[in-house]
Amino acid sequence: MFAQQQSVLARTNAAAHSAQRVAPVSRPCRRPRAVTVLGAALTDAPQEVQKFERPDSTGRFGRFGGDEGIKLRKYVPETLIPALAELEVAYKQAMDDPDFHAELNAILKDYVGRETPLYYAERLEDGSMPEIYLKREDLNHTGAHKINNALGQALLCKRMGKTRIIAETGAGQHGVATATVCARLGLSCIVYMGAKDMERQALNVFRMRLMGAEVRPVYMGTATLKDATSEAIRDWVTNVESTHYILGSAAGPHPYPMLVRDFQSVIGRETRAQCQAKWGGKPDIVLACVGGGSNAMGIFNEFVDDEDVRLIGVEAGGEGVETEKHAATLTKGTPGVLHGSFSFLLQDADGQVIDPHSISAGLDYPGIGPEHAFLKDVGRAEYFAVTDAEALEAFQRLSQVRGP
Repeated sequence: MFAQQQSVLARTNAAAHSAQRVAPVSRPCRRPRAVTVLGAALTDAPQEVQKFERPDSTGRFGRFGGDEGIKLRKYVPETLIPALAELEVAYKQAMDDPDFHAELNAILKDYVGRETPLYYAERLEDGSMPEIYLKREDLNHTGAHKINNALGQALLCKRMGKTRIIAETGAGQHGVATATVCARLGLSCIVYMGAKDMERQALNVFRMRLMGAEVRPVYMGTATLKDATSEAIRDWVTNVESTHYILGSAAGPHPYPMLVRDFQSVIGRETRAQCQAKWGGKPDIVLACVGGGSNAMGIFNEFVDDEDVRLIGVEAGGEGVETEKHAATLTKGTPGVLHGSFSFLLQDADGQVIDPHSISAGLDYPGIGPEHAFLKDVGRAEYFAVTDAEALEAFQRLSQVRGP
């Protein structure tokens, strides 16, 4: 669940649900069960859900995000502004082009292997917990959800006439997905990866290089995802005319949070249809791990306007949020600017980024996508931290009752 970044859906037992029908906000019989799954206490869900504009016409999610427009604030070098504008135009044109959708959907089906199963994990139940379903994104080609976004952006790159791709990666899954689609489409690929992450994800480094990608180690800072992202942005500034940056998370400057979310939203659209087919309804709870936030936004986006569905994000709590060794950005962070976007991040009183910690490569990122910050801000989604020890215990249990 945590290593493979699967999404989890919870549905209350059918008999109990029909016998104890309550208003969606109250759910007294559901909260203790959800606590057992997450290992954290939950607060009340919002009582009313507005239909939010996400993002608005300036590219922001409420007060969060990165602006567009000459007179608005920007958090990127001036060199990148034309490239971001070009990307937004190409994206909007692609979204209006039936041929683009047909090509993307065909490759997702025949190459990536979508749709992914919605699996009923019956052996996780003990009679007091909700029914738990796993959205099996680990069964995609390359083993993660990352290929959904990498493929969409690579097709956009071809539309823009660019042949050089750069990317950042932490756990290596986004790097592998990017290398894969570049090999398939004949694009040059350079992946920036922290030297520490290269050591603990050596197999993924081998896979990227096998597919012809150049993996460039980053030694500065903590030599992890934050530093790889910074180095990729430096490359992009230098080579902006010939290069497209495939950002892997629903983070960064506009339009990245929007387009990454939209390319990942295939997860949520499939989930809604699969829930309808399996039990004729929706999940009560949608639960996903959150690093930068792309897989969570991919499934959340479909259900944001459904006020009877709780959205819960789980952050990397490291050695505990009461210590300094965690990556719980939404739990312990404060608003600030990182990598072209205004969002929550881990920072000290002087605004300097605090080094995050997680046993999982890729989850040790000190920021968060601006849409997650917005959903927390308006009370639509709930976010909680799970420690390394709790995550490992859950992963071992899931492996033992479901198989690797």
